[in-house]
Amino acid sequence: MNIKEDGITPNAGRLLWAGFMAILAAGIGFGVRGGILANWGAQFGFTGGQLGQIGGAGLQGFCFGIFIGGIIVDKIGYGKLVFAAFLFHIVSAFVTFGASGGQDSAASAFQFLYWGTFLFAVANGTLEAVANPLVATLFPKNRTHYLNILHASWPAGLVIGGVIGWTMGGMSWKIQLGLFLIPTVIYGLMFLGQKMPRSEASEKGLSLGEMFKDIGLLGGAVACFLVVVFIHDALAPNLNLLTGSEFFTGSSFIWVAILIGGGLWALIGAITKGSIGHWLIFVLFVTHALVGAVELGTDSWIQNITGNILTPTQGKILFVFTSLIMFALRFCADFIEKKIKLSPIGILLVCSVFGCIGLLLASNIASFAGALFALAVYAIGKTFFWPTMLAVVGDRFPQSGAVAMSIMGGIGMMSAGVLGGPGLGYAKDRFAMAELETQNAALAAEYKSDSTSTFFLGKAAEVSGIDGVKLGAIQKKLADGTELTTDEATVNQASIAGDRKTLKADAYIPAAMAVIYLLLLLYFKAIGGYKPVHIAAELTGGTTGPMEA
Repeated sequence: MNIKEDGITPNAGRLLWAGFMAILAAGIGFGVRGGILANWGAQFGFTGGQLGQIGGAGLQGFCFGIFIGGIIVDKIGYGKLVFAAFLFHIVSAFVTFGASGGQDSAASAFQFLYWGTFLFAVANGTLEAVANPLVATLFPKNRTHYLNILHASWPAGLVIGGVIGWTMGGMSWKIQLGLFLIPTVIYGLMFLGQKMPRSEASEKGLSLGEMFKDIGLLGGAVACFLVVVFIHDALAPNLNLLTGSEFFTGSSFIWVAILIGGGLWALIGAITKGSIGHWLIFVLFVTHALVGAVELGTDSWIQNITGNILTPTQGKILFVFTSLIMFALRFCADFIEKKIKLSPIGILLVCSVFGCIGLLLASNIASFAGALFALAVYAIGKTFFWPTMLAVVGDRFPQSGAVAMSIMGGIGMMSAGVLGGPGLGYAKDRFAMAELETQNAALAAEYKSDSTSTFFLGKAAEVSGIDGVKLGAIQKKLADGTELTTDEATVNQASIAGDRKTLKADAYIPAAMAVIYLLLLLYFKAIGGYKPVHIAAELTGGTTGPMEA
């Protein structure tokens, strides 16, 4: 790796590491926030639903930041958006820290924490809208490698956030969370006064319609479909809790969601003058929805699942272990691409196979040593998905500027929040209760939760999982070393069996991705191999078009 030779500007290295610190700040904040949810619940008396709404604000804010930022970044420049993200990060800290104890403070504390989390996520999404196209612009000849380095900061942040929770768990949650401000100040200083390049699309003076042309109605349909699901499944429950209005959770609200999604799709059609879009972007968008579901969606549950199968402490260790593997391997993309001679599509194909095998192995773990091996295979699989997918879009569709990258990132994040995470939670409930009913129908009736789980626009059959309070009491007895009764042991084993079946079901996602990547590999082989594309001015007419590198 030679940043000075690979970068197109003298300050390419500084800008790369500034982006690294920016995403590191996001990862640390995300990691610490996940560890202090229990602190907030204990201090303010929040229910699990309220804590879920605070966590959900992170998804909403990120999508808002990356979609809006990605659309305007080529027009206003990278620097202005970096400054906006820096302000959002600082303001989010002050808003979050406004939550305090005291009598009758729960309602106001919820608002401070909800909107603080929302603003923090807006900052993260805005930074993604800047950092991805910025690095792709700085290193046009080696995008896969440098985007992987950029995104190595995310697992690094998760590791640091986890360590903060372990070593500083007895301190105030404000002190723990406030530590993300250290890398925030650092990235602000590193970006300060730096001249930033313009993207290839911006340099050529392409209009927003021209940048959207290859996305078109096909790519827009993927994004707008997920927007509909997001509004109905994620945003509506939040609005219901915030306003108390049952309208947002009523059956008629689905039409509001469809109307909004359809309006956005029509807007894309108007901007692009009815362009259908490129089939490859459509395929990449669909595949990245699967990436979000299997990577971030699984990450949101894997610590809970492995902690249930083994012990909670071992689950935490395994999560940090996989994050460390991802951090280290994301510096190796250049070696894999040049020495092992794997194209970005080849890397993605191999990763999807590793991901599928890793999840299947994880579903059968019986010891901590076995879990280390299984989770290592899984970690190798998920390492290169996100940044390499961004690199493929940057390589093949430079005329889309930052727009395609940002929409792809938003699709992945929304998929994780409305398909991956909820889908795995639904599967856990369904499989665990089915197992318990098979073992002991009377016991299943006794331990069945009063609430039901649904998935995907509420169309899937409702299921009732094992009551969380009763299961938590059993798991506490296990942690304390207290012997379980026969019935309690049966319930615990049913919960574990449900988790194992959930991981097996999850393995179908990377299996489907492997098929897609194999077909893409055959396609690129048929057209002469995978090559980056650059925008070139046509000799006549002054228009622009793609040109193979």
